[in-house]
Amino acid sequence: MITPLIAVFAGGTSGEREVSLGSGRACAIALARSFPTRLFELNADALPEGLDPRRHVVFSTLHGTFGEDGGMQRLLDAAGVHYAGCDAASSALTMDKDATKRAVAASGTAVIPGMTFSAAQKPSVDEIIGKFGEHVVVKPNDQGSSIGLNIVGSREQLGRALESATSGSWLVEKRIFGPELAVGVLGGQAMGIVEIRPKSGVYDYTSKYTKGMTEYLAPAPFDAALTARIRRAAEAAFAACGCRDYARVDFMLSSQHELYLLEINTLPGMKETSLLPMSARCAGWDFTGLVREMVTPALARLQAATASVHR
Repeated sequence: MITPLIAVFAGGTSGEREVSLGSGRACAIALARSFPTRLFELNADALPEGLDPRRHVVFSTLHGTFGEDGGMQRLLDAAGVHYAGCDAASSALTMDKDATKRAVAASGTAVIPGMTFSAAQKPSVDEIIGKFGEHVVVKPNDQGSSIGLNIVGSREQLGRALESATSGSWLVEKRIFGPELAVGVLGGQAMGIVEIRPKSGVYDYTSKYTKGMTEYLAPAPFDAALTARIRRAAEAAFAACGCRDYARVDFMLSSQHELYLLEINTLPGMKETSLLPMSARCAGWDFTGLVREMVTPALARLQAATASVHR
């Protein structure tokens, strides 16, 4: 039998390239402890040279546009290359925050009240305030890493946030006051709950990627009943969006302990200090064991496909 090779994809062309490079390096080092592994640094929206569908299994750490929106996954499917993580359809769905909310709401999990709009056809300030009040969040509908995030607390701030929406699809949501939570899901099973406490009060790009700007409580200090409710909601959201292998599900928890889906990240940050590995540590996984487990289903899919060819 041919020995499978792990191809770690990192970099890409999105605004999250630098985050992806960090994830890719960390995962390649960890995977190399268990498998023959090669790190591919991608600079275009295309498959790299040297990829062999008979031997390679892709472990992608590409974030953002074309990385986790189904674009790269469709290329891999067309080339017959097996890969870890969500397929093209669920990747495309979860990159669209509004579509994700609709799918998850249909499964019974609450979502944050909001509305989408295009930069070419913006709602008025009065319309938004009439529906959701002055305290809202305005953000791109299809970006990650809090790129373009605007936390609004007044009519003037809302006006400026709308002015900054110059292209693409946008989402405005009622602001939920309370902690943000992250839950890793591995093989359909929720792991630990991470409570995120940014020192600035807002978990934006700076708070995410500046050391010391955010405190993380892992596991979150909740009682057994609340912990179980959050974990069930994470598993339900994962299933509702057709996710496979792994993902990170994010929630907001109001001061009255009402739980609202925030978003699903199918290719979340994957350095040892990232949220998914934090969640996994709560469930007893070290980083090396986690990435090995994350790629195992894709290796099984390659093995099954190879076996069927040789029957």
